Amino acid sequence: MTELLIGHIEAMAELAPVWGFFLIFFFMTIESSFIPFPSEVVMIPAGFLAARGELSTGSPKVDLTISVLMGILGSLAGAWVNYSLAKKVGQPFLLKYGKYFFLPPAALARAEQLFRDYGVGATFFCRLLPAIRQLISIPAGLAGMNPMTFTAATGAGAGLWVIFLSALGYAAGLQATDMSYADLVHQGKATISENSVYIIPSALIGLAAYVGVSKLIMKSSDAPASR
Repeated sequence: MTELLIGHIEAMAELAPVWGFFLIFFFMTIESSFIPFPSEVVMIPAGFLAARGELSTGSPKVDLTISVLMGILGSLAGAWVNYSLAKKVGQPFLLKYGKYFFLPPAALARAEQLFRDYGVGATFFCRLLPAIRQLISIPAGLAGMNPMTFTAATGAGAGLWVIFLSALGYAAGLQATDMSYADLVHQGKATISENSVYIIPSALIGLAAYVGVSKLIMKSSDAPASR
């Protein structure tokens, strides 16, 4: 699938000077919804083109900043699609028909369990984890999570991921003299794979720390006031 997407998006890269920021927003919206779409094929090249000054403003730092912003906004838009859909149709519908929309019951069950266990923390930290990143918005919608809290947690988690991918592409753009779109994406995916040994444990440790602190705060608030 990645190879197929690379071919199509490589052709669209010619539109980057005019439509680049819109395309980043559009494809990251798709990536963050229930449609399977790897964010690596969008944000890594976005950082690469920004470093080369090949996006709309021609200024590498400005292009990078706007690219990151569009990536985060797109991620939020896609997450809100999942949140709103889940809130409207409910769990029975998703369990019965979700498989027709790339939402298999097993994946939904895993996302729901994470949300039940960790709540807001899951909404934030799971944005850094593969496979579950997009789906964690669905149980948030089913549970009717506070919209402002959902937006803040999703935006923060998605922001870290977007910045990481954009930085990979930006660094490649500063160093490489000639690199194909496919080579860029594959190099970025290899870097992510190599660093997943740090990324995934760090996200899980952060999630565990969040849960520990939350329980401590709740325990303190439930304790009777001393006289």
